[in-house]
Amino acid sequence: MSIKKTGFTLVEVMVASTIGAFIMLVAVGTLRAITASAEKVDKNINTAAEVRFASRMLAKDFVNFYRDESMENMKLIGTHEESDDGNTSYLVFYTVSRAKARIGQPEGDIYEVEYYLTKNEDKSLLMKRMWPNPNEEDTEPGGILAVIAEDIDIFEVRYFDGEEWSYEWPEEMEALPQLIEINLVAIPSTSGEPTTESIMVNLTRSVTATTTTEESESSQQGQGGQGGGNQGGQGSGGR
Repeated sequence: MSIKKTGFTLVEVMVASTIGAFIMLVAVGTLRAITASAEKVDKNINTAAEVRFASRMLAKDFVNFYRDESMENMKLIGTHEESDDGNTSYLVFYTVSRAKARIGQPEGDIYEVEYYLTKNEDKSLLMKRMWPNPNEEDTEPGGILAVIAEDIDIFEVRYFDGEEWSYEWPEEMEALPQLIEINLVAIPSTSGEPTTESIMVNLTRSVTATTTTEESESSQQGQGGQGGGNQGGQGSGGR
């Protein structure tokens, strides 16, 4: 009595191997697509958090805007520059803060702060310079320089004098603007609208700040991340 041996033919093995390889390619492609999509969502969330953090810091500094009976003791200077990368604003003013900029060194509670945007080939950073005990006799600005937010494409400030808006508020002005509008726009993502924040500061009655936010569709699908504000080292002012 003979026993008949059964098994897979060479053709069957080749067909099965081809099907298995095809399934693996589809699975790898799907995994890559899911990973890329998740990375885009995370980037949008992080960028939105950076913009929100920067706007809240600006609003807080304006809420504590330093006031005095004499205009000579107050400070608010706004300048505007045009470049190949677009328009950018420089904003300098006095604020009152109890947070120490330098640990272990004597400081008052009045600080000169400056906000400006710096761009290079790799980064677009919103910077903040905080100068404790500012001295008007110093020709060069000093203080602690820190990165407030990354991937900021536009930092634009406008000033309303009661009749019209302008992009500058020179040092020679003998009054404060009635309103200040600050716009922050993140670098656009590959899909969706960029994250934007607008702050409206009212200096006529009391210093208040309100913010409005528009986030890209992708960032709205995730949970909000923590804000930026990576502390930098000591440095000199922005311009």
